[in-house]
Amino acid sequence: MLRHMTHNLPMLLVACTPILFPYSGGASGTDSAGTAGAAQPFAQYFRAQTAEITAHCQAGVRTLADWEARRSEYRRELEEMLGLWPMPKRTPLRPVITGKIEAAEFTVEKLYFQAMPHLYVTANLYLPKHLDKPAPAILYVCGHAPMKADGVSFGNKTAYQHHGEWFARNGYVCLIIDSLQLGEIQGMHHGTYNKGQWWWNSRGYTPAGVEAWFGIRALDYLCSRPEVDKNRIGMTGRSGGGSYTWTVTALDDRVKVAAPVAGMTDLQNQVVDGAIEGHCDCMFFLNSYRWDFTAVAALIAPRPLLIANSDKDTLFPLDGVVRLYMKTRRIYQLYGRTNQLGLLITDGPHADTQDLQLPVFRWFNRYLKGEDPIIAMAATPFFKPAQLRVFDKLPSDEINTRIQYLFVPEARLAAFEHSGWPSAQERTALLRRLRQKVFRGWPEGPVSVQPLLEERVQRAGLLYRRYELSIQPGIRLPLWTVTDARNVRPREIVLTVLDARSWTPAAGPNDEWSGPPGITPEEKSRMRARGAALAFFAPRGIDPATWTTDKFKATQVRRRFMLLGQTLDGMRVWDIRCAAQALASLPEFRKSSLVVRGQGNMGINAAYAALFEPKMQQLELAQLPKSHTDGPDYLNVLRVWDIPQMLEVLGPRAEVRSWQ
Repeated sequence: MLRHMTHNLPMLLVACTPILFPYSGGASGTDSAGTAGAAQPFAQYFRAQTAEITAHCQAGVRTLADWEARRSEYRRELEEMLGLWPMPKRTPLRPVITGKIEAAEFTVEKLYFQAMPHLYVTANLYLPKHLDKPAPAILYVCGHAPMKADGVSFGNKTAYQHHGEWFARNGYVCLIIDSLQLGEIQGMHHGTYNKGQWWWNSRGYTPAGVEAWFGIRALDYLCSRPEVDKNRIGMTGRSGGGSYTWTVTALDDRVKVAAPVAGMTDLQNQVVDGAIEGHCDCMFFLNSYRWDFTAVAALIAPRPLLIANSDKDTLFPLDGVVRLYMKTRRIYQLYGRTNQLGLLITDGPHADTQDLQLPVFRWFNRYLKGEDPIIAMAATPFFKPAQLRVFDKLPSDEINTRIQYLFVPEARLAAFEHSGWPSAQERTALLRRLRQKVFRGWPEGPVSVQPLLEERVQRAGLLYRRYELSIQPGIRLPLWTVTDARNVRPREIVLTVLDARSWTPAAGPNDEWSGPPGITPEEKSRMRARGAALAFFAPRGIDPATWTTDKFKATQVRRRFMLLGQTLDGMRVWDIRCAAQALASLPEFRKSSLVVRGQGNMGINAAYAALFEPKMQQLELAQLPKSHTDGPDYLNVLRVWDIPQMLEVLGPRAEVRSWQ
């Protein structure tokens, strides 16, 4: 399937045949970001979910007609997952050239433009001298290379200047743009990675969307330049720039040829093998539609695409890159254009090596210039970073540093202004939208879980039971019930959804009992006065099902859920639904009314479960956050509504009380 070739310089590319240069690598995940998939918490769950997504990705595409019928909707889904649907308005770019640098063979223009009002993109434009007609152009997007001195950022474009200079010396116009976080104006890529800004998920925001928009507007700028042949534009970049190359090329047909370098691997590498732990948020769209990343690559077909990577790159492991190539090749086969898909693997780590650079240059020569000369010129930097700086003083009206609050609009739903609660039709429509846009990662079909009795203890007139609920493959959660041994048919069952604060291990009738927190005097009084039974439930990630005390590892486990089209709290809502259904299925509770209690974020999770579960007749909630910006995160929920509207829709069916 793949053949190994050895040359003095790895620059021979045969587009109709994938070429794999010599490598030495281990099994999947053995050296990816220092993690071993099998040792991770939720490992079985992540493997099962990843396998499910991978199996369904493009499963219905058998012919070119199948693909063409779906292609436009796939592109729209990608736009939505990047926060770009509906596509933002293409406002005036207002480009400004702040300076020029002359070299013997080319000129560099230092410039900026506005991707949207006050969202600045700093760039360097490399122009060959003595052009007598429009030339092919390259949009180069940069990886994570901070370039600073004395607290001043020169932009990561300066770290990759050698690429622009090579292209200009070889007859190309090349625009190199700064990224959001590492540009001259320092935005943010690390919201969920290490800043705890989980509300980015709720807002439907990812800096990958801003980077894609930067690329699309950069193409607008290139197309405005008289030096550029608009029908011969290519795009490349490595690492983060490789990732942006994938997404912009998938979204914009003006990119005729692409060569992403070390910017993408498949879902298995990211989730199961742990490569996600080495990547900040700009590398990922919010995977609401549960894609494998091969779907992005497929959107580039049948345009010439070179997938380039090194064999010891732990951020983009070799096995996943090869799988991605093979699945992409299937789409190129449907077009009869496998000659326009290439695979380049070179020896080395995650680095910008000449072994990767030279074949990429040759790829563009072949498809943008119709030439195939031997590449003898190395890419070398000409200037000091400070010489390429665009701004002497940063603009005071910039929004780069707060674009996370502005890029994706929130839903405009202050309240339901008409009289009465939402109609049944409106409520059904809202729940449908939540299911499709927010909780798409829930299992298909109705909730169905059978409680398995694990322990039964009687003491001091109370009957304690512990059940295990098999929620999903790899997710088994505890449910406890406490009933008066003399009251076999309680009038109500009060379910407390436990959180990290309310969980106390090994509390119950005796030391051997693996039971719930101790029963409070208020709860005992309720049992006597109202003929109530008690239940306690620990959703996933709450002791004893917690994953780790290591803060970094806990964060990276939580980030994995987004790549599965889920969030941890969104799946806890599903868990609570399952617990409610399980209680209702027990013979002693089939005629009992169900009251559900929760506090803080878990109270909001319980409230969302009640939206979908009529069996949850009453809620008793406390210490609720006022918004999803500081509450539980669910994908895209702030594009639908916020917590006040959710509580309003619950209406009189669920009486919301306070409890301490």
